[in-house]
Amino acid sequence: MEFLAHFDTACQPRLKFPMSQNNFQMRFVRCFLKFLLAFLLVTLPVKAQQMEITDSDRLTIRAVISSQLEAFQKDDAEGAFSFASPKIQAQFETPENFLRMVKVAYQPVYRPRSVMFENMTTIEGFPAQQVLLLDQDGNLVRALYLMKKQSQGKWKITGCYLVPVKGETV
Repeated sequence: MEFLAHFDTACQPRLKFPMSQNNFQMRFVRCFLKFLLAFLLVTLPVKAQQMEITDSDRLTIRAVISSQLEAFQKDDAEGAFSFASPKIQAQFETPENFLRMVKVAYQPVYRPRSVMFENMTTIEGFPAQQVLLLDQDGNLVRALYLMKKQSQGKWKITGCYLVPVKGETV
């Protein structure tokens, strides 16, 4: 216990004698709460700032997604790949690998019959554009595009989740 009394000088008393278990727990809780408060004060303004999306951002995000969908229609692997975030690009390495994956796993995105943009939302701290897609078989699918603004100020697609719209076919 004497070691623990000297472990964290910012949160522990400067005592050289053993502390009681109850006193140690109270000091630990106070230290933890101070740390938590400091962490929240530092991170909350950043998160709030990141989630602020302007009307210009919304238009740009729609344009990025529309441009990628147009590139898929033309089988333009390089064009479609250019709208993916650096993380996605690193994962697939080449435009051809990326296009191959989209053809197999994201058929409604690759060849939609119809596209309708819905509201923006936030998922896991990322702005997310909801897009209603009509696939080749007439099934409605909601694509949730996670977007991230890059350091250069450009919006890139950092993920896409497909959610079937149950009971809806056209």
